[in-house]
Amino acid sequence: MDTMKLKHTINPFLLHVIKFVILIYTIVTYIPWYIFSGSRYAIAKSKQIKAKPVNNKPGSPYRSVNSLHCLASVLYPGCDTLDKAFKYATSKFKDKKLLGTREILKEEDEIQPSGKVFKKVILGKYNWLSYEDVYNKANNFGRGLAVLGQQPKTNIAIFCETRAEWMIAAQACFMNNYRLVTLYATLGGPAVVHGLNETEVTTIITSRELMQTKLKSIASQVPLLRHIITVDGKPTTWSEFPKGVIVHTMTSVQAMGAKAENMSLNKQKMRPVPSDIAVIMYTSGSTGIPKGVMISHCNLISGITGMAERIPHLGEKDTYIGYLPLAHVLELSAELVCLAHGCCIGYSSPQTLSDQSSKIKKGSKGDVSILKPTLMAAVPEIMDRIYKNVMNRVNEMSSFQRNLFILAYNYKMEQISKGCTTPLCNSLIFRKVRMLLGGKIRVLLCGGAPLSAATQRFMNICFCCPVGQGYGLTESSGAGTITEIWDYTTGRVGAPLVCCEIKLMNWEEGGYFNTDKPYPRGEILIGGQNVTMGYYKNEERTKADFMVDENGQRWLFTGDIGEFHADGCLKIIDRKKDLVKLQAGEYVSLGKVEAALKNLPLVDNICVYASSFQSYIIGFLVPNHKELTELARKRGFKGTWEEICNSSEMEKEVQKILADAANTANLEKFEIPLKIRLSPDPWTPETGLVTDAFKLKRKELTAHYQADINRMYGTKVK
Repeated sequence: MDTMKLKHTINPFLLHVIKFVILIYTIVTYIPWYIFSGSRYAIAKSKQIKAKPVNNKPGSPYRSVNSLHCLASVLYPGCDTLDKAFKYATSKFKDKKLLGTREILKEEDEIQPSGKVFKKVILGKYNWLSYEDVYNKANNFGRGLAVLGQQPKTNIAIFCETRAEWMIAAQACFMNNYRLVTLYATLGGPAVVHGLNETEVTTIITSRELMQTKLKSIASQVPLLRHIITVDGKPTTWSEFPKGVIVHTMTSVQAMGAKAENMSLNKQKMRPVPSDIAVIMYTSGSTGIPKGVMISHCNLISGITGMAERIPHLGEKDTYIGYLPLAHVLELSAELVCLAHGCCIGYSSPQTLSDQSSKIKKGSKGDVSILKPTLMAAVPEIMDRIYKNVMNRVNEMSSFQRNLFILAYNYKMEQISKGCTTPLCNSLIFRKVRMLLGGKIRVLLCGGAPLSAATQRFMNICFCCPVGQGYGLTESSGAGTITEIWDYTTGRVGAPLVCCEIKLMNWEEGGYFNTDKPYPRGEILIGGQNVTMGYYKNEERTKADFMVDENGQRWLFTGDIGEFHADGCLKIIDRKKDLVKLQAGEYVSLGKVEAALKNLPLVDNICVYASSFQSYIIGFLVPNHKELTELARKRGFKGTWEEICNSSEMEKEVQKILADAANTANLEKFEIPLKIRLSPDPWTPETGLVTDAFKLKRKELTAHYQADINRMYGTKVK
């Protein structure tokens, strides 16, 4: 914990006086806090066993203590498919707000000092659709698709940004037993063509912008394509599309479905059964071309049942902000959980999320400020950015303000570790920081990649809410584990959800065994109804990654290495694909090294590379513009941003800083990058170097920096 504390510059005598005052305050307020806050219950819960092995044999599956004898599989009795779950929710929350979209008041181009033009928007209030509105729109859209010739159990693609129409289209598909093929809006042309052709879709649902910027150039490569449906009005021109492709709007398709003569199509619907495929979800492709994961209705129902159990008091008073890609299993699952429990979902985007977001015109409000959500999901990359932005602001404060913030931060860190709250610090010191996310967040859910302990603790302290760190894969319907909200430990991902069980399998090559002491270790296997049906048209890969045991239980080999702690919580400690054996035989965990260095103020992003034919590791690094510019000034180096990044002198300076940080983090000597390449350009999903969840695409990064790898190793690596 001490390594996560912030450093102050307060006079030692004054510090003793302040600490004495804090001690008196803590003693005086402890008893009323203990009696009235309800935290006694939370402290007791945090110390309880959360999961247990099914039997005493090594490698036995662990289950949540709430589902030791039977894994949960349905949210509500009889609701075993997604259409039934939505129908149940609509009957229960009929007139309640469900999906919200902000109105665009004004769009304008803003010319930057560099000459670049940025689009800026001024947004108004949120306009809402009720549960009944969404149900009727989805029903009409589903019938309209049937008029266009869509048949049950056939594939239909959605290639669209996160928005209300995405969810309406999805519910229409679930109701009519159409298989929804999901593709990330940021996927490159070849990956989109691969997904559309592999699934043989004839209809694609998209936005006007994506149609004009991406689909136009690849439509001729999708020979079976017949219908394109734009969710937000017709594009200005569509004459360039191949002959035989018809462009519709979502509104016109809904109007078709609403016609009296088409109402009878409802009776002809083939309702889905639990084993039917609901979604073919294409992964963001961190390891090559995207794979289509077949997710059935019962897979998703089981997964969201497990997730919902970890969010106490989930219901009508909650507002969720949706801005991550709905083509990602984390966002889709989170929204389905909210939809089933009467929450409202307000839509946003990473470019309009906060007042400081790139598309928000200075002086106007971002989405969180207007929506004031209570629930939010995030990937570590976004949380790391918030952490660095706030810490940069702290460093710019006056000495008095900075030291006051640091004292409050360190004090609250100590109190949190004891299970205590700090209402005075929350209201006086952290209120402004909390307002960056609207001021009402009660649960932050993080998934998609490991979250650093420093960032997790920062979110706990500054946003005054628990951070539920989760672990799951597309292949497990996003479900696996989530930390309980009263568990304030860091670096762990919680106990298995009530819908699944998890066991550890020996991995001899890496030296991980489920008989290890003090904690069993090994490759993580997830079992349960949430484990998906495999990869679309890829039987070989399905057989490699999935298995069915003698009891009929389906298991997923995750490729991640974990250990179970005494209370049944899981910690991810490695990944098989991230382990590289160096020339001298040492194993380097690339992810471990990256995690140790990523939170440095100088580092915006980092990828470590190792060759088995070499004795040391190297790295590619996206430096923080402000920090590197300041370092160059201190070292007397003058030049443009590109010249600074391309300077061998600055590479050496940054490498020294990384080496110091690696030593502080207790990395071994062979785990310290000896040479680095500074990248002047950030890595975004648009560059193809990271996924939509901002995971590193190691294969693409290696290809992109191949010349630098050769230079840093002084040879052409094999």
